[in-house]
Amino acid sequence: MSLPESSSSKNPGFNTRAIHAGQAFEPRTGAVVPPVHFSSTYAQDGIGGLRDGYEYGRGTNPTRDSLQEQLAALEGGSAAFSFSSGLAAEDSMIRALTRPGDHIVLGNDAYGGTYRLISRVLGQWGIGNTPVDMSDLDAVASAVAAGGTADSTVEGGGKTRLVWVETPSNPMMKITDIEALAKVAHDAGALLVVDNTFASPYLQTPLALGADIVVHSTTKYIGGHSDVVGGAIVVNDPELAEKIGFVQFAVGAVSGPMDAFLTTRGLKTLGVRMDRHSDNAQAVAEWLLERPEVEAVLYPGLPSHPGHELARKQMKKFGGMISVQFKGGEAAARKVAESTSVFTLAESLGGIESLMNYPSEMTHASVKGTELAVPVNLVRLSCGIEDVEDLIADLDAALSSLGDGS
Repeated sequence: MSLPESSSSKNPGFNTRAIHAGQAFEPRTGAVVPPVHFSSTYAQDGIGGLRDGYEYGRGTNPTRDSLQEQLAALEGGSAAFSFSSGLAAEDSMIRALTRPGDHIVLGNDAYGGTYRLISRVLGQWGIGNTPVDMSDLDAVASAVAAGGTADSTVEGGGKTRLVWVETPSNPMMKITDIEALAKVAHDAGALLVVDNTFASPYLQTPLALGADIVVHSTTKYIGGHSDVVGGAIVVNDPELAEKIGFVQFAVGAVSGPMDAFLTTRGLKTLGVRMDRHSDNAQAVAEWLLERPEVEAVLYPGLPSHPGHELARKQMKKFGGMISVQFKGGEAAARKVAESTSVFTLAESLGGIESLMNYPSEMTHASVKGTELAVPVNLVRLSCGIEDVEDLIADLDAALSSLGDGS
């Protein structure tokens, strides 16, 4: 970690690591922001005479290396790998750690893109999957033990290699006990993968709770400004790092230098942004809870949320994401989604601006008609860092347009 020389801290805090890890000043000029390295190749001092290990941009790039060091420091990992998107990260990690005939147990409310990748793309490669309620540890254990049997999408067997969970989940906001789930996975010889996108490393560090692999869509809170697409994998185990690093290099779905720079720039302010995202979401969720138009508010910061106490235990705050179900059904949800002005109707999440999403037709359209289908009366809110009074006023106007609780 590149801490200032005057710092004597052996255990620097999150924001200090976010700003300084992998970010040593440029030695020739003293520039406090490291330069962005756009070169695709590097001069060699004779055949095989590499300078600091740099040979070709797909394999290594100083800007990407800096981001990876930063990510590892914040998640408490020994190695991190930066990819061109969250799904590229997931795909490379699965290909590194599974083989045809293997099996993945994942949450029955997983992100639609993840399920599409596992079921429709990697399923053709012979990877089976079983969706299960991750809050039911007995059901998870049974699914892991069953492996690729008749209960999964691959017939004839296959060992469960990965147990895959999002917590909080997208968009149902379920909270899963990471420590307990890690024990279930490890008892069966499987690895626990935690998608930490909603929480970010500021609010939750799954590796410290027993997870083996952390995955991120860095497009979201880590980048934080809706201007760069990326993904990341973080691990602690050198053997896992070697396997994932090889596939990152061999397949080449790496983040480019400008994408890496933008992600690094966003990551430096993650802590202060997540505090504001979380505080805004808490206030909005409490306000929504009192509205007659609302059937349910899914936010772990509410004491009524079934995962509230667990979230308090394994998260620093409760995050910026809220899902809302309306009494008026699909028509009400659609009308609200199309009636706001501060909340922008758009896919994605985690940016400084507030976004509104109708998952069943947008981010989760790929799971329509499956057990992972999202309720049609649900909208998902990504609360930005605007003034919370403006967010509430915007929602008040949209909900009031529904009329008498419809």
